Amino acid sequence: MFTKDELKKYAETLWWGLSTARTESFRPGDYVLLRFDTDALPLAETVFDMLIEKGINPVARQNLTANMELSFYGKGTDAQLTDIPAGDKELMGGLNGLISLIAPSSLTHLQAVDSRKIGQAAVARKFMRDIMEKREQSGDFGWTLCVYPTPALAEAAGLSMDEFKAQVVKACFLDDDNPPARWADIFEEAEKVKAWLNSLAIEHVRVKTENTDLVVVPGRDRRWLGVSGHNIPSFEIFLSPDWRGTEGVYYADQPSFRSGNFVEGVRLTFEKGVATKVEAKTGEEFVQKQLTLDEGANRLGEFSLTDRRFSKINAFMANTLFDENFGGDQGNCHVAVGASYADTYAGDQSTLDAAKKKELGFNDSALHWDLVNTERKTVTATLKGGEDRIIYKDGQFQYE
Repeated sequence: MFTKDELKKYAETLWWGLSTARTESFRPGDYVLLRFDTDALPLAETVFDMLIEKGINPVARQNLTANMELSFYGKGTDAQLTDIPAGDKELMGGLNGLISLIAPSSLTHLQAVDSRKIGQAAVARKFMRDIMEKREQSGDFGWTLCVYPTPALAEAAGLSMDEFKAQVVKACFLDDDNPPARWADIFEEAEKVKAWLNSLAIEHVRVKTENTDLVVVPGRDRRWLGVSGHNIPSFEIFLSPDWRGTEGVYYADQPSFRSGNFVEGVRLTFEKGVATKVEAKTGEEFVQKQLTLDEGANRLGEFSLTDRRFSKINAFMANTLFDENFGGDQGNCHVAVGASYADTYAGDQSTLDAAKKKELGFNDSALHWDLVNTERKTVTATLKGGEDRIIYKDGQFQYE
């Protein structure tokens, strides 16, 4: 699929992402968890070798295969679904980094499985995400992830393997002589956008498209983030809003694959911050079950915009990592129902405990599901003084 040179460039790009995502520098002897699907083995081996050369201690863990997942979620008892092997908690508490290589061999193998069982396992493992988030806040941990092309992804996206790979190559700048340097340029340009947005005293934003009319309240002590190295590729500029201020209708025109299920045409109606009406053209029952996973599953955890000038992605990729960074003709807006990102807090990260998160309206959930709108849109910010200002239109941020 990839040449040795492309694999090396992909690995170096992931190192750029991991190093950028962590506020403290990596040191020899640090532990980095390398999580990968079977089909991504060529890239996993290249990344492993790179980490060894850098003096890092890689901890390699292969993900469950599609058949293993079907067995686990389909036949597992409550005790098996919620069991945490000895040592997992300690491992999470000692990690300095995580690189995840996504290469699914199937996207729909779990469609006949009760989604509540998938949710049950996710809720039982939420504490591990909490550990990593806390370590990230202290600067001790960073993470990044990427996609490796597979026949299942290409087929679901309606692309040939060559076409799918071409999207990955151009999106990650693997055809450049020095991809990390290109990412550094994107990072610098994104810094200008974030500085501009963070300079605006925004009371709320209103997103209007043909099928969306949504009001989102950034909330107190928030900052816009993006192009942070966490995802490869990543061109989005986002924040985690005060979920309590969400009002109106959000429509995801882009399909989504999640937990072995295909979903299309999701429409969420928010009242006082809660999705009180959940509809979908395809997979409606699954969506409704996902949004009852826990108390925070039907609230907003993220609001994001992608500038089409940054992203070269112009095809549906059947994978959220790429689809939430879609550039195309009109860029994209996406929201995530479920968990918020604590690092969008503008104050001292070390002081952001559970009580403060609740006070500021940061949402908490075992779910985090990105839903993407690629329609032509206008995003208007109402500033605290009452002035309305268009901040995003026709796929571009309106900054100078």
